[in-house]
Amino acid sequence: MVFSEKTAVIEVKGLCKYFKSLKAVDELDLEIQKGEFVALLGPNGAGKTTLIEMIEGIQTPDAGEIKIFGMSWKENPIFLHEKIGIALQETRFTDKLTVMETLGLFQSFYHQSERPPDDIIDLVGLKEKKDIYTQHLSGGQKQKLALAIAIINRPEILLLDEPTTGLDPHARQEIWEILLRLKQAGATLILTTHYMEEAEQLCDRILIMNQGKIIAEGSLEDLLNQNNAVEIIEFQSAQLIQREALLKTEGAIELYLEPNQTKGRLKVKNLIRALPSFLDLAQGNMIDLISLQGRKMTLNDLFVSMTGRRLDE
Repeated sequence: MVFSEKTAVIEVKGLCKYFKSLKAVDELDLEIQKGEFVALLGPNGAGKTTLIEMIEGIQTPDAGEIKIFGMSWKENPIFLHEKIGIALQETRFTDKLTVMETLGLFQSFYHQSERPPDDIIDLVGLKEKKDIYTQHLSGGQKQKLALAIAIINRPEILLLDEPTTGLDPHARQEIWEILLRLKQAGATLILTTHYMEEAEQLCDRILIMNQGKIIAEGSLEDLLNQNNAVEIIEFQSAQLIQREALLKTEGAIELYLEPNQTKGRLKVKNLIRALPSFLDLAQGNMIDLISLQGRKMTLNDLFVSMTGRRLDE
């Protein structure tokens, strides 16, 4: 089956999922195009996992529909299982199987079982570990193996749930490089992550989800432009800060104080004009600044502004 570059391979319309009185997913609409890499961001409880599990066919919607390649899970589950690869945040392996044996086991679940997985081993960088028992793999190597299992059936769509959580920066970078190679090969990806830089580096489009709804979507540049990207004064004080003391800063737009009220971020229209005003107010209100940084607004700032929560909360 051949799709044009602008074909929506995943279509979600009016999707709802309830758990008693909780609306985990609330009348959600979404399209994912062929070859697109999409990041799904949201605080815990936003509905991300529920949405992904319905796309995977693990959960059944209470209302609405999901079409993948124009089909529903009810209509053609075997075909869709062949076309989708899934990698979870943590995958448990059989300790006494080698890397190659583990891949062979999972490959046997698909029609392409006669094709050797050597190219998959090479792609994920486990060639030197192929005869090692899985119990002897490092955390990064296990995540590579989980990714290899996700692509063992040569899927057209990948659904990855926090594939680099807990990895050191080097191992995380290696996973990113593998995903970018899959992108070059034409794969379509939905990625949930708690790492803002992961979404920024890998994905064409970012979806921000909160309380069962997608509240913003677009490229990083689009999101910042749509939300009047501003500049940030980030600061820390030796004592508690009263909100009123700093809101009189020239060009101040919004002030966020962390619960301890000694650290915060102030959105301003123009950093160069705002900084002298901010420092004067800090001095006049006896605020002893420990640290001060001026910078451009980031995806993390935007996320906090929209949801009132940090991504890792």
